[in-house]
Amino acid sequence: MSASRATSYRIDPSIKARLEAQAATEHTTERALLERLVAEGLDILDHPGIVFRDGRTGRRAALSVGPDVWEVISALRSTTGSPEQRVGVLAEQFDLPPRHIRTAIDYAAVHRDDIDAQVAANDEAAQRTAQIAQARDDLMAS
Repeated sequence: MSASRATSYRIDPSIKARLEAQAATEHTTERALLERLVAEGLDILDHPGIVFRDGRTGRRAALSVGPDVWEVISALRSTTGSPEQRVGVLAEQFDLPPRHIRTAIDYAAVHRDDIDAQVAANDEAAQRTAQIAQARDDLMAS
């Protein structure tokens, strides 16, 4: 993100109170929460069908009807064929209409760094899980 710029807005007192309460609940600042909400809101407007969810790894973009965007992109990377064939394979895999797969792909194209980081984090977690499982099996075999 680029450097912040001072901006002044008047906010309805009831919305301000909700913002304060939510920021306190999330242990964050009002400014950080407001920036996140505005950024996510603009992304939702730009990419109808995208929502944001909390999880163990933080907030992430997801299809309102299904998987996280990073999951679609991770699966996309293991498909072959023409773009339409790949979309068709993913639509079948996730049991979604192709338009939803395209929505995830379009979002990822705009937010590639974030999605790549989420895919990498998942790959690392899967690798750690496999290592733990192997170590557990080795321990149990001894």
